Amino acid sequence: MCENRWVNKPAGFCHSGFFVKYVVKLNNCRKNRRNYIWEKNMRTDTIAAIATALSDSGIGIIRVSGEDAIPIVHKIYRNKKNQEVLSDYKSHTIHYGFIIEKNGNLIDEVMVSVMKSPHSYTTENTVEINCHGGALMMKKILMTVIEAGARLAEPGEFTKRAFLNGRMDLSRAEAVMDMIHAKNQFALRASIRQLRGSVFDKIKELRKKILYEIAFIESALDDPEHISLDGYTERLSDQVCYLVKEINRLLNSADDGKMLKEGIRTVIVGKPNVGKSSLLNLLVGQDRAIVTDVAGTTRDTLEETVTLGDITLNVYDTAGIRNTEDVVEKIGVEKAKTISEDADLILYVMDTSIPVDENDKNILWMIKDKKVIILLNKSDLDEVVDQSSVDALLLEVTKKSGSLYGLSGIKCEEEKEQDDNIQMIRISAKENEGLDTLADLIKKMFFHGQISYDDEVCITSSRHKEALLEALDSMNQVRFSLENDMPEDFYSIDLMNAYASLGRIIGEEVEDDLVNEIFSKFCMGK
Repeated sequence: MCENRWVNKPAGFCHSGFFVKYVVKLNNCRKNRRNYIWEKNMRTDTIAAIATALSDSGIGIIRVSGEDAIPIVHKIYRNKKNQEVLSDYKSHTIHYGFIIEKNGNLIDEVMVSVMKSPHSYTTENTVEINCHGGALMMKKILMTVIEAGARLAEPGEFTKRAFLNGRMDLSRAEAVMDMIHAKNQFALRASIRQLRGSVFDKIKELRKKILYEIAFIESALDDPEHISLDGYTERLSDQVCYLVKEINRLLNSADDGKMLKEGIRTVIVGKPNVGKSSLLNLLVGQDRAIVTDVAGTTRDTLEETVTLGDITLNVYDTAGIRNTEDVVEKIGVEKAKTISEDADLILYVMDTSIPVDENDKNILWMIKDKKVIILLNKSDLDEVVDQSSVDALLLEVTKKSGSLYGLSGIKCEEEKEQDDNIQMIRISAKENEGLDTLADLIKKMFFHGQISYDDEVCITSSRHKEALLEALDSMNQVRFSLENDMPEDFYSIDLMNAYASLGRIIGEEVEDDLVNEIFSKFCMGK
């Protein structure tokens, strides 16, 4: 009878009680792991750092966190009623006063915020000193706090303490830094959704379903008299299909999400003096690269981050590619070829006022397997090269390579799948024409013509993607075991591996060295 009740009862139910015991055992293991990481990584002394940018500004904030944060700041804080004790203030209140040196000299007029444990960012007693901005002033107050008993915080240590103290999971902690470094609206909104728990909630949902199956199998193996596995493989197969589908859905968002967050690696290539540097200056909005009529002016690579609407491009301007005997220029050409190999997108600039030559063929051969936008530049001048002549050149190159690229005319079925890899538009870098068309075309090539801001979970972290791939591999192993009627122990082992892989995303199965690596990338004061 018990096996029939498993299908309809919620997770956590079992007549024998083995299920509950197993879940408790797993939860205790998870708590022990977190406690181990906490003990190895956590220093319970009071830390302090400048939480705002170290530059001249109207306001600067020095953040102090730890058990002794309030008494330490009290040593250097004075207000009009000197008999008041800072610890007597209510939590989440702000107070006017002064920061004083040991010798009694006044340093600055400040507002002091008091946040008492556990209701603070780190869950510890926290005090924030709001002082006048300016690097010298903030440094002086920070040194005064340190002399009073605090120590200088390590990069990311405030958020690290928030994670280790259970204030937030690891995905939320990473979202904090993503929010600070957001380059565009998509990255900002994705990090806000992640900070609000979009990734955490989805991963917890998947892990809960996996845990249910692990506990059922283990309980059935421990107590076969009360829990039968007859017919269970069909139900598990349906659950595995659902989990694989959901993990794949998250993975499908990963490439677009990472590219939107970090930017599309874009390389500008072309022959010398076709307008590559002019295009870079147009994209950047200022004269970043030297532009002359002398071919071969650009000898080295220039890198800039450019935002086109919702899209961020990490743009590399390269030396003109041609056969040359100039030693320095030859180095630049080789560097351009090397950078192009790792590009997500190639912007191939062609000067329509001069005929194509062997150098154009060599460049097209080099970029034939990449996503390419051919920019027919200098459309304001008399045209010598048009789209049909470039199509003919492409056909000549791709016939030699065995590819099926083409840009005009009737295409066979094999070609249709690859059409989006090479596109062509007219621009004039000199007349500032064609950028809107370029942005729309990039959206079409990489994001199917639109960028979504909906509330669906979007994976933007390489670490999360790696863990999802490992989880997917484990779930596929479960599927293989089911298809081959293997013993139930095999299901349990692979389900546990998937459970652990997903746990690394939110920090419930994370190792201490990974914790250190993640938070070392944070900025000071956060």
